[in-house]
Amino acid sequence: MKVVLLVISIVLIVLVLLQSGKAERTSGIISGDTSSLFVNRKERGSELFMTRFTLVLGMAFFLISLIAMFV
Repeated sequence: MKVVLLVISIVLIVLVLLQSGKAERTSGIISGDTSSLFVNRKERGSELFMTRFTLVLGMAFFLISLIAMFV
């Protein structure tokens, strides 16, 4: 159980670090750059897959952590 949790956490860290910076767009709004304020950018292809895979791994990490806490 602990090994699975460790592997999931390492893969989660790598996936989060590989994803494009969504905070870069919001920092431009704070500094006064309004050109990207109303731009609606959809995720496509590998970016969409990585986002969904990160979500699934995050939920698996949460569930395994809860199960490990009660076992």
